[in-house]
Amino acid sequence: MFCDQCGAPLQAGEPRCGRCGKTVLGLVELRRSRVREHVRLVGILWIAYSALHAVGGVAVIMVAHLVFGHVIHIPNGPPPEITAWLRPILSFVGWLLLVKAAVGFIAGWGLLQRQEWARTVALVVGFVALLNVPIGTVLGIYTLWVLLPAQSDEEYRVLAQGA
Repeated sequence: MFCDQCGAPLQAGEPRCGRCGKTVLGLVELRRSRVREHVRLVGILWIAYSALHAVGGVAVIMVAHLVFGHVIHIPNGPPPEITAWLRPILSFVGWLLLVKAAVGFIAGWGLLQRQEWARTVALVVGFVALLNVPIGTVLGIYTLWVLLPAQSDEEYRVLAQGA
């Protein structure tokens, strides 16, 4: 018997889960599944990975505006012809990283909360992350391994309804 919130083993007759404290309404017999065992870790990893993207996005935007926006004077710095096109490109890349970080945060939070829509969002960002070698590729493969099979869809729906 397992808790339908965190998956911890339950003893017969326990009114609460010893791990998460959720009141046990009825004991549910669940078999071990890849989704049940890994969905929490996938959510945590997406939040951590998105935090890295957020820091990178802020750093790129700061460099674009401080260095190439002539806020800080750098002796023998880049000529104005270069800063005219480099600043907008760097700003765009920084904002793109921030948007990607926001979507990753949403996917990770949704997986941790076992929201029904979170599996779809996580799969989309997992496919996009495959292009970010090496960390994004590893996280994308792990996300797809956990959430992509048809059996995973059924298992995740059961988890989302039990939350």
